Amino acid sequence: MHRRLLHEALVGAPGRQQVVPRLNLADDPHDASDTRTVIRTFHHSAYPADRLAVEREATVSVVVPTRECADTIGPIATVLAGLREQGVIDQVLVVDADSTDATGRLAAEAGVDVVREDALLPEYGPTRGKGDAMWRALSVCHGDVVCYLDGDSSNFGEHFATGTLGPLLLEPDVAFVKAFYRRPFRTAEGEQPDGGGRVTELTARPLLRRFWPDLAAVRQPLAGEMAARREVLWRLPFSVGYAVETALLLDVYRAVGLGRLAQVDLDVRQNDHKPLAELASMADEVLAAALVRLHREGRLPEAPAPAPVERPPMADVLAAAA
Repeated sequence: MHRRLLHEALVGAPGRQQVVPRLNLADDPHDASDTRTVIRTFHHSAYPADRLAVEREATVSVVVPTRECADTIGPIATVLAGLREQGVIDQVLVVDADSTDATGRLAAEAGVDVVREDALLPEYGPTRGKGDAMWRALSVCHGDVVCYLDGDSSNFGEHFATGTLGPLLLEPDVAFVKAFYRRPFRTAEGEQPDGGGRVTELTARPLLRRFWPDLAAVRQPLAGEMAARREVLWRLPFSVGYAVETALLLDVYRAVGLGRLAQVDLDVRQNDHKPLAELASMADEVLAAALVRLHREGRLPEAPAPAPVERPPMADVLAAAA
C-alpha cells in the first residue's frame, strides 16, 4: 500500500524553513473512503417535555457553566426550573466563574442551584475556563445522565434541554448526544441565516473530515449543548477552556464507538458573536486538542507543545478521595 505523508515546508523566520512533522496516514483505521457508518440524527420535536417526564427511567443532572451571562441566564434558569417541576430533570446546577454581573443572583432567583466554580474541588487550584467548570461540576452531579447547556443563548427554549436529552433517555444504546442548529450571523446590514460558527466551519469540521471521517457528519462539533451518561464522562479526562468540546467528542468516540453517538437538531441558536482575535485563540485550542489525540492514536510522532491542560478522569479523583 502506498504510504501517504503530509510533509509541507512552512515559511518561518527569515532564512529558515520549518517543516511540518511527518503525519502517518497509511493504514489509517479512520480511512476517509469508508462511509459505511452514519451518526444517528434526530429532531428535538420527537422529545417533548411531557413524553420525557412519563417515559424516562434515568435520572438527569443539567449543568450550565456561566461567566458574565446576566443578559441571558434568567430566562434559561426559569425554563430549566420549570422542567424540573414537570419531572423532566432532577438537578439543575449553574456553575458560575466568578461573574462580576448579576449572573449568580438571577439564576438563584429563578429557583436553580448556583455554585461558584472555584468552590468545587479547590485542591486543583485556580479555575481554568469552561472545560474546567464542566469537569468540576461532575463531582456534585448525581444524575445517571449529565446534560451541559450554554448560558449565553438568547433564544433559549425548553427544547434545548429536552431535545439534547431525548435520544439518551429514550433511544436504545445511546451514550453521548451533540446538539446542532443554524447559527445566524448578525451584522450592521442585517442577519445572515447561516453565517455563525466560524471556528466550527473553518477549523473543527475540516479536522474531523480529514482525520476522523466517521465524525464528518457531526454538524456542530463545538456545540456546548451535549449530554452523556455520567459513567462515560467519569472515565474521561477533561480539557480545560475551549478545547473541551473537541476533546470530549473525540474521546467519547474512541471510548464507545460511533454507534453509540447521536446528534439532535435544535433548529436555531443565537448568541453574541466573538471578535476575530478571540476566535483565533479558540481555534488554536481546538487544533491542539485534535493534535494531542492524533499523537495518542499513533498518527503523529510528537505531541504538540504546549499541550492543552487536562483534568484527570473524575472516577480517579473520587476514588482517591474515598
